Amino acid sequence: MSAMLKEQLVKVFSLMKPGLLFQYEPELDAFLEFLIWRFSIWVDKPTPGNALMNLRYRDERAAPIAGKEVRTGLEGPGLSVSQKIFYCISTVGGQYLLSRLQSFSAFRRWGDSEQRPLARRAWGLVQHAEGLYRAVSFFNLLSFLYGGRYHFSTCLAMFIMYRTIVERILKARLVYGSPNMNRAVSFEYMNRQLVWNEFSEMLLLLLPLLNSSSVKKFLLPFSKEKSASSSGDETNCPICVSSPSIPFVALLCQHRYSYYCLQTRCAATSSYRCARCNEVVVAIQRHGSS
Repeated sequence: MSAMLKEQLVKVFSLMKPGLLFQYEPELDAFLEFLIWRFSIWVDKPTPGNALMNLRYRDERAAPIAGKEVRTGLEGPGLSVSQKIFYCISTVGGQYLLSRLQSFSAFRRWGDSEQRPLARRAWGLVQHAEGLYRAVSFFNLLSFLYGGRYHFSTCLAMFIMYRTIVERILKARLVYGSPNMNRAVSFEYMNRQLVWNEFSEMLLLLLPLLNSSSVKKFLLPFSKEKSASSSGDETNCPICVSSPSIPFVALLCQHRYSYYCLQTRCAATSSYRCARCNEVVVAIQRHGSS
C-alpha cells in the first residue's frame, strides 16, 4: 500500500525539479506509513493487507488464556492507546531514523579508514546493531513458523505466535477478525490490467512492422498538413517551416528544403514523399546547381 501511494505521489511531482523527492524520500515514506497507521490501527481497523486475510490485532495482555475460554480466536479486546502509539513510534519512527542514519553515515563516510576513530566506532556499532536486529528477527520468524504446528489456544502458541519483534514486545497478536470470511474476489481490475497489457504488447509488436510512408499517404487527405504546406511560402522548408540556410531541392518535383531536414527524412525511409506534392523523392540536389 505504501509503494502504491508513493508511486502516485511521485507522478504528481514528476514535472518538478529532478531529484527533489529523492532528498526527502525518508520523510515521504514515513508520512505514508503514518497515514496507513492513522486510518487503520489507530481507529481499530486492520491494515489493508490484514483486511484481505481477515486478521486484526488483539491485546494478549487482556485476552483470556485458558483453552476453553478461547475457541475461535475472536475473543479479546483490540490494542490499547499506548500500544497503538508505541507501534507507530517503533515502526514509522524506527524505520525513518534508521534510513536517515544510514544515509547520513554513508554521506559522511563513517566506514572509511581515513575517518576518525569515533566515526569508525559509530559505524561499527550501527552495523552490529543492524546485524543483531536481523538475527533476532530471523529467529522470531522461525519460532512463528514453528508455532503454526500448535493449536492457537495452547500456552506455547500464546508465547511464540508473534510475527515481528515489535508485536512480541507490545504483546500485539494477529487473530481472526470475523468468524466468516467472504472469499469472493473481484477480478475486474485484474482483467482490465491484463487486457491493457496485452493490447500494449500487441501495439509494440505491430508498430515496427507498419509502413510509415503508406500510412502517412493514406491519412494525408484527412489531415491539414498538405493544405497548410501547399498554401505556405514556397521558399521555406515545409518540414521546419523556416528559410533554409543550406537550400536543397527534391528531385523530381524541385521543391525546396533545408538540407538537414531533407537528408534525415530520406535517410530514415527509402521512399520518402515530398511534403508539398506527395511525390516520391528519388534524389536531392543543392539549390541552384545544375
